Amino acid sequence: MEIYLLRHAPAGTRDPEGRADDSLRLLTPEGIEKMKHLARAMRALKLKFDLILSSPFERAKQTAEIVAAEFKLKRALKFTEHLAPDGDAELLIERLPSLYSRPKRVLLVGHEPHLSRLAGMLIAGHEITGFKLKKGGLCKLTARRLQYGACAGLDWVLTPKLLAKLV
Repeated sequence: MEIYLLRHAPAGTRDPEGRADDSLRLLTPEGIEKMKHLARAMRALKLKFDLILSSPFERAKQTAEIVAAEFKLKRALKFTEHLAPDGDAELLIERLPSLYSRPKRVLLVGHEPHLSRLAGMLIAGHEITGFKLKKGGLCKLTARRLQYGACAGLDWVLTPKLLAKLV
């Protein structure tokens, strides 16, 4: 199984007083344009996805929708609380094969540090310190048999700057 992890594109700033609902923060206009460019670069890499699974938070949702539109995969786009910042990564991994028709290539769109923790768990069986996806960053893991624990290898990590240079 190929697992792609994509961090959402740049979003508006957080409410410094924490009163606003963080799940409602949108991508900035620049973040939208950047993600459109990055989605074209992802297509230029000839990536393929059977499923695009995203956090329901607006900024991740917008990011996933941009990718789904570029790849013409709007029907393959689903949302799950398990990719929200406080989501349950173990339940996500446990349920992914059975709930989503055993996808072979899945794009997971979410947030930091949730995605880097997930990558660490799948690669090493624990969180890897120092691993962090930048906004719009993408990485690819490959797992023979998906499980919550060390089951995958890291194929590559692309920063948004590197990814953007592909188109």
